[in-house]
Amino acid sequence: MSERRLTLVSTHLCPFVQRVSIVLSEKGIPFERVYVDLADKPDWFVRLSPLGKVPLLRIERPPGAEVVLFESAVISEFLEETEPEPPLHPADPLERALHRGWMEFSSSVFADLWAIQTAADSETLAARTGVFRDRMLRLEDVLTTGPYFAGDRFSLVDAFFAPALRTVSALNAITEADLLPTAPRLAAWSRAVLARPSVISAVPADYLSRLEALLQRQNGYLIASAA
Repeated sequence: MSERRLTLVSTHLCPFVQRVSIVLSEKGIPFERVYVDLADKPDWFVRLSPLGKVPLLRIERPPGAEVVLFESAVISEFLEETEPEPPLHPADPLERALHRGWMEFSSSVFADLWAIQTAADSETLAARTGVFRDRMLRLEDVLTTGPYFAGDRFSLVDAFFAPALRTVSALNAITEADLLPTAPRLAAWSRAVLARPSVISAVPADYLSRLEALLQRQNGYLIASAA
C-alpha cells in the first residue's frame, strides 16, 4: 500500500486528523496533506465525506481509481493492518482489546476539552475541569513505568491521546490554566508523547496561534479570564 499515493484531508486544528498523521509518520508512510475549511466545504469534499468531517484518507489505486476512508479509528486500524511495521498494537489479542478500549476512551477526553474551552462562566468551567481531571486520573492507574502507555514501545493508544495532551499543553500556555491533575506517571507520559517527532509534526507551525484565535472566537470563560 505504501507505493500508492495517499492524501490526508485535514483541518489545521482537528485532533482526529492529528491521530492519523501520527500513525502515518510512525509507519514511515509518505503522504500529502490537503486542508479544507469546514465552514465553507468545497463540493469535492461534500461528495467524498459521508459525515462532512475530517479526516479523510484518499488512496489512489491504479489505474486512476480512488478509495476514500473516513473516521480516524478506521483509518488507523487499516494502516496498522496493511503496514505492520513497526507494530503499534500489542501482539496479544487480550492486550490489543484493552488498547482499543483506551483508544475509545480518548474520544471522551476530547469532548471534555471542548466543554472546557466553551464554558461560559467560572462555575461551569470548574465543573467541567473537574470531570476532565477525574477522567485523566484513571490513566494514572493503568500507565506503566513508561515512557509510553505500555512501556518502551509507542502504540496507537499514545497516538490517540497525543492530540488531547497537546491541547492541554497549549491551553496551559495560552491561558495559564492548570488542567492536568497532579499525577507523576501521567505527567511523565505527557512529556514523552509530546516530544515524539511524529506528534510534533502532526500540526502546522502556527498551531498555537490558530488555537488562540479559535478560543477568542468562542469567547468562553477560559480565554476571557486569561485576558
